[in-house]
Amino acid sequence: MNNTNNEWRSAKLSTGTTIIAARYDGGVVIGSDSRASMGGVYVSSRVINKVVQVHDKIFCCMSGSLADAQAVTNAVIHKLNFHSMQMGEPPLVQSAASIMRQFCYNHRDELSAGFIVAGWDRKRGPQVFEVSLGGMVVEQEFTIGGSGSTYIYGYTDAKFKPGMTREQCLSFVTNALTLAMDRDNVSGGVAHLAVVTESGAERQLIPGNKLPMFHRI
Repeated sequence: MNNTNNEWRSAKLSTGTTIIAARYDGGVVIGSDSRASMGGVYVSSRVINKVVQVHDKIFCCMSGSLADAQAVTNAVIHKLNFHSMQMGEPPLVQSAASIMRQFCYNHRDELSAGFIVAGWDRKRGPQVFEVSLGGMVVEQEFTIGGSGSTYIYGYTDAKFKPGMTREQCLSFVTNALTLAMDRDNVSGGVAHLAVVTESGAERQLIPGNKLPMFHRI
C-alpha cells in the first residue's frame, strides 16, 4: 500500500503538457501551458516555461521528460550559435529542426521527449516543424503535442485556417491551450506564447484568470 502511494516519488519529472504552434500570414505563434508533473498525479510545478528561444527568431516547445527535453534544447542552442558564427548569418528554422531531429534520433533509446520547432528565417519565412520522439521531422501549417493535445484535435482541425491574421492566430492558439488545460489533468497553469516575425520575437504570458472562458459543467 505504501509503495503504491509513493510511486510518484521515483517517477520522472514530466512536462505533462499541451504544446502548439501555428503559421499565419507573416509569422508564427508558438505556445504551451506551464504545468510539470510527476507520475501523472503530482503537480511539481505550475510555472515551467516550455517555450524556449533557441535563437533570435527560432523557438521550440517541449513535451515528455523535462530533463531529456532540457538537455536536447541546451545542446541545440549551443550548436545553433556555433553554426551561426561559422556561417556569419542567422540559422534557418529547418536547420534547427534538423539538429534537434539528429539528437532525438541518435539517442532515441535513451530519450523520452518530443518537440515543436517554429520561427522565421530569410529564406522561407514563417515555418512550423514537429520533431517526434524517434527523430522524425514533419513540416506543417500547425501542429499540437503533449498529453493535452488528445482533447483538442477536433477543435484545431475545425478552426485552423491558412492565411490567418496575427490576431486570429493568437486567438486560435490561446483557445486551443485553454480547452486542453480545462480537460487534461497534467496541463494547466498559465499560457506562455511567442510570436515570431521578420521584425523579431515577442513573448506573451496569459495568467489563468485571463484565459478565455468556455462552458463548464
